[in-house]
Amino acid sequence: MAPVPKSMKAVEIDQTGGVEVLQYKNVPVPAPKGNEVLIKNEFIGVNYIDTYFRTGLYPNPKPMILGREGSGSVASLGSDVPSSLGFSVGDKVVYMGTSAYADFTACPADKVLKIPTGISTENACASILQGLTALTLVEEAYKVQSGDWVLVLAATGGVGGWLCQILRAKGAKTIGTVGSEEKVQIAKDQGADVVVIDRPGQGDVLKTVKEHTNDGGVAAVFDGVGKDTFERSLECVARKGTVASFGNASGAVPPFLISKLSAKNSKVLRPTLFNYIYTREEFEHYSNRLWEMMTEKKFNVRIHKTYELKDIATAHT
Repeated sequence: MAPVPKSMKAVEIDQTGGVEVLQYKNVPVPAPKGNEVLIKNEFIGVNYIDTYFRTGLYPNPKPMILGREGSGSVASLGSDVPSSLGFSVGDKVVYMGTSAYADFTACPADKVLKIPTGISTENACASILQGLTALTLVEEAYKVQSGDWVLVLAATGGVGGWLCQILRAKGAKTIGTVGSEEKVQIAKDQGADVVVIDRPGQGDVLKTVKEHTNDGGVAAVFDGVGKDTFERSLECVARKGTVASFGNASGAVPPFLISKLSAKNSKVLRPTLFNYIYTREEFEHYSNRLWEMMTEKKFNVRIHKTYELKDIATAHT
């Protein structure tokens, strides 16, 4: 492998705001600390969480390099990386960490995985964060059973598409919401049994839920939209059902009275992926499950578009 350079291109922000705060610039290549792996990035994931940091919804010290996932090859290893992890220079790997919008990223070794045979570096990057989010939601936020009716909001979004595929593989029945007629077939292809266009005058989500559940409601709602849909999600869920509010696409959910949940003994949680894969054992367990599903179930890894790093503002638009 070629020697590691001293400088690299990266996308950094030193203040919050719109896409104008994204700075494509030269910065030093990070030196991996004792327990870190330095990765030469080939693909970098662009996710909604990146916009949360950019806009200040999620506060973070500045300056910062955005990006939470990537894939590429091992450029060097810190002195304390355990040999039990089996990393060598040149290995193809995927990771979840910070500072991914760059030519090189130093990531803690316990959040780096070798990419298994049969999965490309591109698909590994496109699946690791969104796919693991979806998988842990259906296993941990609410343990979905075959035959359950489940509501997935934004069913053609990054996590939404993975949810539909995983729910189909588990034998659940999925109602998915989309924003336009053009996305209806995409959601069905991903695994949604029923699709509702969630636009005024075009579709009634609550009515559709009641029609398909005998007025009982869904066992779980996976809501990545947030503020604009939270109250309706509570209406859609069944008695003793679960609302997993995992995203803020429309803004953060405002405070609400906990006594509201007593109407149906419903449960609400606000999970994050990283607390489900906190240990190396958990990370490997769910990642192996995801790789298996991708190969055995032949999941569709949808990649909207690939951009050059210098065009990151377009990707955020």
